[in-house]
Amino acid sequence: MITDETQTVLALQASLAERVGRERFELWFGANTRLALEDGSLKVSVPSQFYQDWLRSHFRSHLEASCLEALGKQLDVTFHVDAQLAQAAPVAAPAKPGNSTQPGGEATQSARAIGQQAVESRPVATDTVQSATSPQPQATTSRRRFASLDGFVVGSSNRVAEASARSIVERLGHVSPLVIHGPTGVGKTHLLEGIWGAAKSRHARLHAVYLSAEQFTSYFLEALHGSGLPSFRRKYRGVELLLIDDLQFFAGKKQTTIELQHTIDTLQREGRQLVFAADRSPAEMEGLGPELIARLSGGLVCRVDSPDYETRLGIVRRLAARLEMALPDEVVTWVASRISSNARELAGALNRLLATSRAYEQPITLALAEDALAETVRHAGKAVRLADIQTAVCSAFGVEPEALKSGRKTKNVAHPRMLAMWLAKKHTRAGLAEIGNFFGRRSHSTVISAQKKIELWMGANSRLEMADRSWSVEDAIRRVEEKLLAG
Repeated sequence: MITDETQTVLALQASLAERVGRERFELWFGANTRLALEDGSLKVSVPSQFYQDWLRSHFRSHLEASCLEALGKQLDVTFHVDAQLAQAAPVAAPAKPGNSTQPGGEATQSARAIGQQAVESRPVATDTVQSATSPQPQATTSRRRFASLDGFVVGSSNRVAEASARSIVERLGHVSPLVIHGPTGVGKTHLLEGIWGAAKSRHARLHAVYLSAEQFTSYFLEALHGSGLPSFRRKYRGVELLLIDDLQFFAGKKQTTIELQHTIDTLQREGRQLVFAADRSPAEMEGLGPELIARLSGGLVCRVDSPDYETRLGIVRRLAARLEMALPDEVVTWVASRISSNARELAGALNRLLATSRAYEQPITLALAEDALAETVRHAGKAVRLADIQTAVCSAFGVEPEALKSGRKTKNVAHPRMLAMWLAKKHTRAGLAEIGNFFGRRSHSTVISAQKKIELWMGANSRLEMADRSWSVEDAIRRVEEKLLAG
């Protein structure tokens, strides 16, 4: 029978999972960590001193906040090293689907029930059993289905990255590394998972490993403190395909970046394939150091932008089919137009809509969607559209909309146009291709060029010729942004 204490701990774990994210929760609070209530405090049992130091410095505040939320009162959090946890820790071999008896399984399932669908969760995926000589935090792939390349919705914002992903599956090691970057929720992890799955299907005996940067870091530090570096290096330098997500996590971690740099060099010499994902381009991650940045930039770097409207329509339809939801076309278009940031928010909206439909036993209609998702849409706030940027720029500098979209290159038109594209990238969720298409069917490279020029002018305190007068870049931007706020 489940006791009140067990239910309380499960509630606390669920709160913690929501705070830190499911992937981090499973990594640090899964099979290797135990939570218990003892004498009015929360006791956190861990397998090693390394675990204890890491959790104390990175998760104490989250644990205290979760206690307050789940129990309604503040508890002291204490940490305790339990050697039996290290001895009992399972190796990271894939478990059978649906196996809920694995240590930590009940807590993990509880955590997975919290919040919206995880479009971009990041478990370790490997086709080999990890060495038991170096206890490592575990995250298995047994409780979720990996995304596939065939399930990826392609649009102007991600076409190059998707095509690159497919090409490297065909010829592993031909172009390496592949670096996919962009804001959260745009499908970077989906592409990495798709590459991993497609490569494993195409090359049955392929030695491949897929993990997050945080996992790589924690495994490396555990190996470093536990004198297990040879085993660690054999594992990650002996693969044919290595995929690492959240590359930006390495910034500022000198020892880990040096280890990653040597890992890249070894795999490159052997003609192996590396794939990375990050929230920004390598050139923008100064904390990685110039040598590592040079290695990352020497392969193929692809940006993925926020999905445009057509891509969002495809995502909504694909997610609805996966959830077996009957969505009228008017609901599909309403959701895609009101929630425009990323696939994760679209998935959360559909989950909420489905739950509302089932709770009230009503079919999904536009009226139901507007009521169920009112808070979601309100939380997103008033989205700035490309048309709003155009109106504000034209009003501020006396330019006709037709001129802004024309091919005219005189300063009093070209400068407002470049400023409009820069502001569109800053204030809207539109991708580069969508911005370029709106402002006169220009390519995404033209938008990038406009961004670079505006930023260069800002750094040089240059002046722009607009509305029959000269403006400093800062004054011009401020004038347009005031118009946006007023509108």
